[in-house]
Amino acid sequence: MNDSIRSTQTDVLIVGGGPAGLTAARELRRLGVARVTLLEREAETGGIPRHCFHPGYGLRDLRRPMNGPTYARRLSDLAIAAGVDVRTETTATRWSDSELGLLVTSRLGVETIRATAVILATGARERPRSARLVPGDRPDGVYTTGELQQAVYLHKQPVGKRAVIVGAELVSFSAALTLAHAGVEVVSMLTEQPRVQTFPTVPIALGLRQRFPILTDTSVTRINGDRTTGRVIGIEITGPPGSRTIGCDTVLFTGDWIPDHELARLGGVRIDPASGGPLVDTSLRTSRPGVFAAGNLVHPVETADLCALDGKALAATVADFLDHGPGSADVLEVQAGDGIAWVSPGLLRIGAPAPHGRFTVWPAQALAGVRLEVRQGTRVIKRKRLLDGAVPGRPIHLVSDWQSGVDPAGGPVCVWIRGN
Repeated sequence: MNDSIRSTQTDVLIVGGGPAGLTAARELRRLGVARVTLLEREAETGGIPRHCFHPGYGLRDLRRPMNGPTYARRLSDLAIAAGVDVRTETTATRWSDSELGLLVTSRLGVETIRATAVILATGARERPRSARLVPGDRPDGVYTTGELQQAVYLHKQPVGKRAVIVGAELVSFSAALTLAHAGVEVVSMLTEQPRVQTFPTVPIALGLRQRFPILTDTSVTRINGDRTTGRVIGIEITGPPGSRTIGCDTVLFTGDWIPDHELARLGGVRIDPASGGPLVDTSLRTSRPGVFAAGNLVHPVETADLCALDGKALAATVADFLDHGPGSADVLEVQAGDGIAWVSPGLLRIGAPAPHGRFTVWPAQALAGVRLEVRQGTRVIKRKRLLDGAVPGRPIHLVSDWQSGVDPAGGPVCVWIRGN
């Protein structure tokens, strides 16, 4: 390490200024932690809600409804008022050579920040067209939801006139609202799944009045562009009743989330190969002592207020770590069984309840008439009927009341989907 690089010390260093990071920072200060430093690589804190202008934020954590930008400002203001050292336009590039710390770059130059505990709250991003391996031309007019919302709300850029939305998750309907705000007609929404991944009431709850067809069991096979204008002119799709072309000048890829796990991997943190995020236990500890993770980095993807509740739950764990050290390392694996892609947290720490009393379970396939089961060996310790079935892209919230029935010496716990 270059001796000329400035070095500072803090008690807790948080990477990521979204709902999870901001809430953890504020709660740590409330619990009496003296020095809490939060890093955010963008110019403002607040995360994705900053450019989601629809309502529905803040209900479960702040107990009041608000739109995305208002929610983001409120969380940011509360953290600053609590005495958190918030540093924007600051990026953690790698871990320091020794001790627990990060090398960061900002307008002030390069600095090493050392800490007693580090919280990773770097969130998740949508998989772009290139990662989905969609063939065809490479024209302008292809977006992810985040790119679209920043173009429309932050930069006031024109988008197009006719759009196709690829995906039918909660974020897909948020994207439809953004397109409506920009004066763009949604000509179709499509998904490879046999049904929409969100609840039928979501479009109504979001105030979405548009009428557009939603095509299920349908995939994009090619994107076509105009060689003269360099703009999208249509997409080719395959699905009932067969292959056809939809004319449009904008294609929006939504959902299909990837955790922003680069910093976790660089730090030698164990990664869950199924979810792609750091493997954490029920106290949100990672495999590296003193390093914790929360929010959509560990469960891509949940709503903003649930990520904020993650941060609040984690703050108590980190404060206890600062006072008493790492404590017991007794954990059991929480495995994904039939019908399940992944479960978060993926480790059960004996005596530590899951964050805000629930596990996130991600279905691997669409299934109707099923129930969720939690087993330890041959013993069933929890059953839950899934009244609306299981749908990929829509998380199942498994209440953690079954944890008291786990035998600490009984081996791994497994979550399954079974027929009723």
